[in-house]
Amino acid sequence: MLENNIFRTLKEDNFLKTRITELFGIKHPILCGGMHRLCVPKLCAAVSNAGGLGSLTASTYPEKEDFVKAIREVRKLTDKPFWCNVTMLPAVHLGEENYKNYFDAIIEENVPAVEISGMPADRLANGEYLDRLLEADVKLVHKVGAVRHAKHAEKVGYSAVIAAGVEEGGHPLNENVATTVLTPRIAESVKIPVITTGGMVNGRSLAAALCLGADGIMMATRFICTKECDVHPNVKQEIIRRQENETVLYGNTIGLQGRALLNDSIRKVMEIEERKGGLEEILPHIAGTWGPEIWEKGNMNVGLIPVGQSIGLINDVVSCKELIERIVKEAEEIINQVKGKF
Repeated sequence: MLENNIFRTLKEDNFLKTRITELFGIKHPILCGGMHRLCVPKLCAAVSNAGGLGSLTASTYPEKEDFVKAIREVRKLTDKPFWCNVTMLPAVHLGEENYKNYFDAIIEENVPAVEISGMPADRLANGEYLDRLLEADVKLVHKVGAVRHAKHAEKVGYSAVIAAGVEEGGHPLNENVATTVLTPRIAESVKIPVITTGGMVNGRSLAAALCLGADGIMMATRFICTKECDVHPNVKQEIIRRQENETVLYGNTIGLQGRALLNDSIRKVMEIEERKGGLEEILPHIAGTWGPEIWEKGNMNVGLIPVGQSIGLINDVVSCKELIERIVKEAEEIINQVKGKF
């Protein structure tokens, strides 16, 4: 695996050339994961312009027309490849019609790739959209937390899969397998490229992911602490201040596990779950209506803040370009150190 996934990348013209850089036509195997309200055109374009793969998160735009405008805005800001995120999980304000509209827009606007999480595309509208996306040559990548889900994605025609360890923010699979085990298990089980996410944050992360059999990494939380991410300064400083043990898993009693920053709202959710309270009691504490209070006003003690354990490794705010170049440089140094030992 080392020979195939690392030493073969040591080329003078493009050090970290992997199946992922080739698949997406990007310079570095570093991808931005979906983040509701945060992965908007400015951040998406900044990541792509820095040589990674920027993300535009569909759920930020409930109406198709607004999503199309956002896609076109990305193209005004970059001529580099990018992808969109479509998360098909139970949601209060989104449903099947929204997902259909998102995929219609992606096809109509010739978006090159899409990150899908939750329900796989072949289960939407009896597989109609899977077929249409494949016919349009959209590269499909599914975020999975188990080998069986990766195998399914490969079987139905996905271009790659994301091995999402329990360390990730958002909604890790409740089987709770860490990236260090999940990545090699998936890499040995499918032939399509594998991307690692969950705890990915720096050059060591990228080098480790390549050692584990992946062809690249996906980060989300780390991109919040970049200059191009438009959130209140309190948000970035709080993420830097907090440590890896200050996120928690919640939501198992309502059938939708998530990982979030520990704050007053999440403490209340955990109290409710402890006494077997239901969704109606939990929902007010994690509803999306808290978004402006968190991201625009910088109140980090309320609502759902879906960040991963990688917060323990985040200690500065830099541009996307500086971040990606630093990660690649660190990874190169580490891999060369390893290579010198053989």
